[in-house]
Amino acid sequence: MQRRHQDRQQYFNELANTSRTYYIDYLKPYLTLTPQTRVLEIGCGEGGNLLPFAEAGCRVKGIDLNDLRIEQAQQFFAAAGLQGLFVNENFITADKPTTEDERFDLILIHDVVEHIEQPYKQDFFSHISPFLKCDGIIFIGFPAWQMPFGGHQQICHGFVSKIPFIHLLPTPLYTSLLKLSGERERDIQELLSIKRSAMTIEHFEQLCRTTGYTLIKKTLWFINPHYEQKFNLKPRRLPKLLGQILWFRNFYTTSAFYLLKVKR
Repeated sequence: MQRRHQDRQQYFNELANTSRTYYIDYLKPYLTLTPQTRVLEIGCGEGGNLLPFAEAGCRVKGIDLNDLRIEQAQQFFAAAGLQGLFVNENFITADKPTTEDERFDLILIHDVVEHIEQPYKQDFFSHISPFLKCDGIIFIGFPAWQMPFGGHQQICHGFVSKIPFIHLLPTPLYTSLLKLSGERERDIQELLSIKRSAMTIEHFEQLCRTTGYTLIKKTLWFINPHYEQKFNLKPRRLPKLLGQILWFRNFYTTSAFYLLKVKR
């Protein structure tokens, strides 16, 4: 396990730096940030992704299932002297806004969809659009399932944390390796849940079509922009030709960025 997974202030700062450097610029051609801009992050964790939007004067809200992460988000925002609303709830069962003023100009969903298991993915995607304003934008980022650490094994404490592609092994063998590495049962269950989710680029795009979203921008990254914070590596886009080879591209896509709108 990397230190950042234990030091949540460091994790928060790194997320904020990536959001400040890359996410806001990615959105600029499509969205002007003002004090009236309402931003919702689903699966906000400690809220690091939202910090630069709050710094820009936006009204930000974060939702997360983990009550500890919500407490940390509140603490970190207070320490930064910024306002943000953070709520501990399950987004799929969250009440839908009833007026346009209650909806959001931007919805962020970063490193979340790969944690939602297959039976719930379509419900999750369908539940997003009622929260978005008529001209609003959704920004979704996720690692492709087959990429070297697409199973999130980097959260492990033992030797498996540094082994790429082991999440692609058959489930019984993968589970045995995790146990041999001395991983905690709760971490094993989380990793197996991610394996059941197995979010690929193709499945993501199919879900978008099925649930009524229009693609307005897409970028496949060979070197994830967040790796600049984590490993001091300069981000690199996946070569265009490689990005067009279905399924094969998943092995090389460490992050996929999408901007979506609701079909009207």
